[in-house]
Amino acid sequence: MVAKTITRMEIAEAIANKVGLSKQRANQILETALEGMIQGLIKDSQLKISSFASFNIQKKKNRIGRNPKTGQEVMITPRKTVSFRASDILKNRVLKGARSS
Repeated sequence: MVAKTITRMEIAEAIANKVGLSKQRANQILETALEGMIQGLIKDSQLKISSFASFNIQKKKNRIGRNPKTGQEVMITPRKTVSFRASDILKNRVLKGARSS
């Protein structure tokens, strides 16, 4: 099965159709919500959306890696990354949907 990317425009169109807004207004609402989520994650290093998921900023320490072509050891610098953890409710809904397909 090939994964399909859902675009922001597709989400905005779904919102517009469900709520009865223009696509432009639905897109503005979506962009505002996403920006709020990003800013919350930056400010608090975590974001929890009840019954959906949580996002956390993880700090990775520096470590020694290896160049796969040469085998030479290289220092990988510290960095931040975002982790995603689905809620049990989301997991169960996805599994239920996968079983009925």
